[in-house]
Amino acid sequence: MTTSSSGETYDFVVVANRLPVDSVSQPDGSSGWRMSPGGLVAALEPLMKASDGAWVGWPGAPDVELDPFEHEGIRMVPIALNGEEIENYYEGFSNDTLWPLYHDVIAQPGYHREWWEAYVAVNRRFAEAAARISDTGATVWVHDYQLQLVPGMLRETRPDLTIGFFNHIPFPAYGIFSQLPWRRQIISGLLGADIIGFQRVADAGNFSRAVRRLFGYETKGTRVWVPVGDSSDETTGDRSSVRGAPVRRVIARAFPISIDATSYVELAGQPEVQARARQIREELGNPKTIMLGVDRLDYTKGIGHRLKAFGELLAEHRVDVEDVTLVQVASPSRERVASYMQLRDEIELTVGRINGDYGSIGHTAINYLHQGYPREEMVALYLAADIMLVTALRDGMNLVAKEYVATRADLGGVLILSEFAGASDDLRQALLINPHDIDGVKDAIIAAIDMPHAERRRRMRALRKRVLENDVVKWSRVFLDELAHASTSHPVSHEHPEERK
Repeated sequence: MTTSSSGETYDFVVVANRLPVDSVSQPDGSSGWRMSPGGLVAALEPLMKASDGAWVGWPGAPDVELDPFEHEGIRMVPIALNGEEIENYYEGFSNDTLWPLYHDVIAQPGYHREWWEAYVAVNRRFAEAAARISDTGATVWVHDYQLQLVPGMLRETRPDLTIGFFNHIPFPAYGIFSQLPWRRQIISGLLGADIIGFQRVADAGNFSRAVRRLFGYETKGTRVWVPVGDSSDETTGDRSSVRGAPVRRVIARAFPISIDATSYVELAGQPEVQARARQIREELGNPKTIMLGVDRLDYTKGIGHRLKAFGELLAEHRVDVEDVTLVQVASPSRERVASYMQLRDEIELTVGRINGDYGSIGHTAINYLHQGYPREEMVALYLAADIMLVTALRDGMNLVAKEYVATRADLGGVLILSEFAGASDDLRQALLINPHDIDGVKDAIIAAIDMPHAERRRRMRALRKRVLENDVVKWSRVFLDELAHASTSHPVSHEHPEERK
C-alpha cells in the first residue's frame, strides 16, 4: 500500500478517534511527538509503518489546528475538536452513553440529544477527511465505537472505497442495545462497511441479531445482505421484502485482536529490564508472592472486586501480608467524567482501608499506583509478578493478559483471567474466573499461590504458544485479507438471499 503519485491521497487509510502520537516537550523547549502507548496503537503501528499509510485522528487536545505531518513513517492527518465537541461527542456520547451501554450497563448510560448531535457532526468530519485523502479504490479501516457512523457516511460519498470497521469493545445483546434511542442509525452506519470485525463470536452474533430485529435484513452465518438503492420502506427501513432489489454482502465476524508479541519477548530478554524486575521485588521486600493488576481506572475492569477478594483473604488469614503483596497499577482515565471520579474515590478508599487494617511497618498489603508507565517498566513488572490478576467485568479483549504471557519466556507466573474478557476465548489455560463470584476469585488466588512448578510451566507454555502464534501481525493480515476478498467478490447482486441458500 503506497501513496498515489500526487502524494496527497493514499491507498490505505486508518481512521480512529486518536492519532497514534502524543505531544511532548523537547529539551530545547520545542514541542514534538512520540508514539502513544495503548492497545490500538500497539496493534497498528507496525502495519502503518510497513504500508506507507495515513492515519486520521484527533491530536488529543482541544482547539488544536494542525496541518498533516509525518512521524516515524506514518502520515498523520489531525482532526480538530473544540472543547464543547470533546465534552459532548467524546466524554458524553462516546464515554457516557456508548461505553457503559456496550459494557452491559455496568454503569448507567446517559441519553442526551445534544450529545448525539455532536457525535453525528464529529463522525461526519472524520468521514470527510478520510474521503478527501483516500485514493480511488483505496482501503479505509475505521476503528472503534467513537466512529460507528463513519462507514455509512463514507459509503454514501465514496462507494469506490473498500471499507473495514473494527469494534474494539464488546457489542451488547439486543435487549441492552435496544435501549439506545439512535440504535437504527448506529446499525445503519456500521453496515456501510464491507467487513465489520468484533472481538468475540458472541459480539458478532449480537450485531447480526440487532440487524434482523431492527431492519429485517437477511443474515446467514457471518453474512448480512444489505439492500442498496432507494427501494426501502421509508417508514420502517425494511428492504428485505423487496425481491430483485440489488443487495450488498457485508461480513460481520470475530477477529480477536492481539499484541506485537515479538516486541514484548525482546523487551523481557533485555538484561536491564530483568535487573529492574529483580529490583522491584527487592523494593517490595522480596515477598513470596507478588500479585499484579494493570488497568485503566475504569469501572469495567473489576478492580474493586479483586481488592475485596484480597482483603477477605487477609482478614481470613488465608494469606499473610508478609508473604503476599498486590501491586495495582491504575492509569488515569476520563478524569472529567463523574462516574470515573467517583470510582477513583472508591478504589483509593478501599486501598487505604485494607492497608490500614492489614499492613505493617515493613509490609504494605497493596501498592497502589495511579499513573501510567513506559512499556519497559511494565515489562519489568510483568517479570516480577508471580500472579497476574485480570478481573474485568466486561472487556472486549484485554491485551494486558496477552502482554503478561508474552513476557514470560521463563514459563513462570500464573494468569488469573475473567471469563468476561475476550482474551478468555484464546487463553484457556489461564485460571478462568467469574469476578462477581468473590469466593471463586479468592480460591483462584490460593490455587495460583499453591500451584506446583510443573503445572505453572505447562499452563504458561500453552498460553505462550497461543499468543506467539496469533500476534497482531496475523490479526491485521487476516482482517485485511478478508477485506481485500470482500472488495473483489462481487458484493452487489440482484439475487435475494433466500435464492442463494
